[in-house]
Amino acid sequence: MDQRALGTQGLTVSALGLGCMGMSEFYGTADDEESLATIRRALDLGVTFLDMADMYGPFKNERLVGAALKGRRDRVVLATKFGIVRTSDPAARGVNGRPDYVKQSCDGSLQRLGTDHIDLYYQHRVDPTVPIEETIGAMADLVRAGKVLYLGMSEAGPRTIRRAHAVHPISALQTEYSLWSRDPEDEILPTVRELGIGFVAYSPLGRGFLTGRITRYEDLALGDFRRYSPRFQGENFGKNLELVARVEAIAKAKGVSAGQMALAWVAARGADIVPIPGTTRRRHLEENVAAMAVELTEQEQADLAAALPKGAAFGARYPEAAMRIVNG
Repeated sequence: MDQRALGTQGLTVSALGLGCMGMSEFYGTADDEESLATIRRALDLGVTFLDMADMYGPFKNERLVGAALKGRRDRVVLATKFGIVRTSDPAARGVNGRPDYVKQSCDGSLQRLGTDHIDLYYQHRVDPTVPIEETIGAMADLVRAGKVLYLGMSEAGPRTIRRAHAVHPISALQTEYSLWSRDPEDEILPTVRELGIGFVAYSPLGRGFLTGRITRYEDLALGDFRRYSPRFQGENFGKNLELVARVEAIAKAKGVSAGQMALAWVAARGADIVPIPGTTRRRHLEENVAAMAVELTEQEQADLAAALPKGAAFGARYPEAAMRIVNG
């Protein structure tokens, strides 16, 4: 597996990461044994950049990854996040960027992961009630204490990124980016590239939709959060299927799957971009890894971009309440 640099502070990761969220929550019932096997298989294939958050589970995801890494910690770049607060209401979400909470969250993550340091520590969502300088200042204290090596942000807007980077170098900005979520191309990508910040693309397969494996709303399990996503509901679902058909046609001509085509497109957007598709199964992991060997011509990249131009997807990325805490 090739390596890519995130930022200019020395952080280097595998060119493809593994999003671990679905192994603990949000996509229906998960199989812990298969998830553990998938993480270990990822390491064997050279996928050593693992992404999680304390709120996945909540807390279960970090414990699962920690268990998978026993005896292998030195081979892995661990990325986790803090800042989204869960309550007894499964649907409720809060945001907390207070300095004391930052440090408390880090200590909890270290314990659950069974490690003495986190390689890349993200603020999951920006807290509008706390100046970003205070939150990043607390994160910088963690770096000085040796508990964290590099800092990241997730779903932050350009002005906030600039203010944060002025306090302490930000190595990576994580945001949803795929053929059907191309908004970062407008302001986010130009900003991070100007500042020398790496870009981590989550949901590069459109939450699985761009693989072509989801053909009916009923394919989604009852506990699957995509049932509440505007892009998977009502008329939007059928219209978005037409977009997937365009990707499938281009992929078929290339002799690869739709998912591999979509993932190869994200990976080809720049050496400073690292996609982190999530999966809970080894066979899907192996398909994703194979996508990194797919070389797209400039014409193929252009054809894909034209097939799914910016704003082509029908429906917002998240329900309205969740959209209020992105791009803060």
